[in-house]
Amino acid sequence: MARVQLRNLEKVYGGTVKAVHGIDLDIADGEFMVFVGPSGCAKSTTLRMVAGLEEITGGEVLIGGQRVNDLAPGKRSIAMVFQNYALYPHMKVRGNLAFGLKIAGRKKPEIEAAIAEVARILEIEPLLDRLPKQLSGGQAQRVALGRALIKKPGVFLFDEPLSNLDAKLRASMRVRITELHRRLKAEGLSSTVIYVTHDQTEAMTMGDRICVMQAGRIMQVATPKELYEHPANLFVAGFIGSPEMNLLDGRIEGGDFVIGGQRTPLGPKVTDRLSDLPAEAVLGIRPQHLGLAQSGLAARLTNAEFMGHEVYLHADLEGRPIVAVVGAAQYEALGRAERIHLRPEPEHIHVFDKSGGGNVSLRPSRLAA
Repeated sequence: MARVQLRNLEKVYGGTVKAVHGIDLDIADGEFMVFVGPSGCAKSTTLRMVAGLEEITGGEVLIGGQRVNDLAPGKRSIAMVFQNYALYPHMKVRGNLAFGLKIAGRKKPEIEAAIAEVARILEIEPLLDRLPKQLSGGQAQRVALGRALIKKPGVFLFDEPLSNLDAKLRASMRVRITELHRRLKAEGLSSTVIYVTHDQTEAMTMGDRICVMQAGRIMQVATPKELYEHPANLFVAGFIGSPEMNLLDGRIEGGDFVIGGQRTPLGPKVTDRLSDLPAEAVLGIRPQHLGLAQSGLAARLTNAEFMGHEVYLHADLEGRPIVAVVGAAQYEALGRAERIHLRPEPEHIHVFDKSGGGNVSLRPSRLAA
């Protein structure tokens, strides 16, 4: 069993600076959980407390039902992959893979068999007799992954492991890591993963569930689809999605949302709960759910970014920036128009409380797990 439980976990530096604010999280055995958030949100600090590399100020970490607060990292059934690979420069790849097993007192035939298995899985057989300085970034990261895998830990911990790679290699390694996770699960091996990243593309494409963090607090825990379609608050709405969600200050009047001097229908998803909604609010609509129309919200087109089959239209709506994603053919039909009309898809409109930031257009069951 490799279930990981965080119970009211806290981290305080110097007795006064609280970095982690009593977070609770339950990660199932075999789950791929991603921690994502901006720099300084304490996602790596939280990971390091799970690993035993940061002292826990308050609360508990349980792995496989066992409280591990006072256990050394080597006793926690974890293996960690770092951003900087952390390979021993004087050892060849073979030696780097073998090192942990030698320390654990494993016999040579067992070590050689384990090296052969890991090298086959990660396709690094030709690299076994090279030194780290002879490896590319992608090769070095695969060796670092192999060094973690060979220990057969209960939990894999990844701390921004792809940050030093170029875009093409990052995409390749994302696929390789998620395929490895699926393979381990299919073979009945424990494969719980906690993966830290600031890159939402990594989070959305890799995680079974995603834990969005800000300033040492959990903002929402959900599947990638749930985060995208039902963000619990303004922070998640603005952080998840590319281009990011349009967030427009305004007010609710009847069944309409009023932005400056213009109105747009909220749609039945929201209007059936009008009595629960504040007068002053923030309307959220993703650029992909904002279409060109003959009538609707009038805006001044300020820029257009050609992205191939799509075009990102940047416009000014009553002094507020707004972005719409449209097809290239639709954009070409505009000609040289400076004024456009945008119509939000009512079923995709979100309404956020202006003061507290919560998504008041969601049913309570949609909120953070």
